[in-house]
Amino acid sequence: MHFTIQQALQQLSAADGQPVFKELFRHGSMSVEMYKPVGKDYQQPHRQDEIYVIASGHGQFQNGEVIHPFGPGDWLFVPAGVEHRFLEFSEDFATWVIFYGPDGGENPPATEHFQ
Repeated sequence: MHFTIQQALQQLSAADGQPVFKELFRHGSMSVEMYKPVGKDYQQPHRQDEIYVIASGHGQFQNGEVIHPFGPGDWLFVPAGVEHRFLEFSEDFATWVIFYGPDGGENPPATEHFQ
């Protein structure tokens, strides 16, 4: 399977003319979407763990209690059930979203990181 960013953006569904997201691929528990909120990010916590890979744009990302900047190529992880959203993002903001694993997230929660 192969998608370019441009191909993925062209697939976005429109709600009242406002593109938001489109699932592009599913395999087992994993699904891959392109997400491009317009104006404000209204998403709620999800049942699966998720990874965002920023395709374009920049802004701020709230992940639980932590807010940090993001830009193209950045990788963001959100455990299942955690409140999160994109804030103050540029008009060209779009991100790949990868959902995976069981409802409630992987067990135990991700705690390792490499520097």
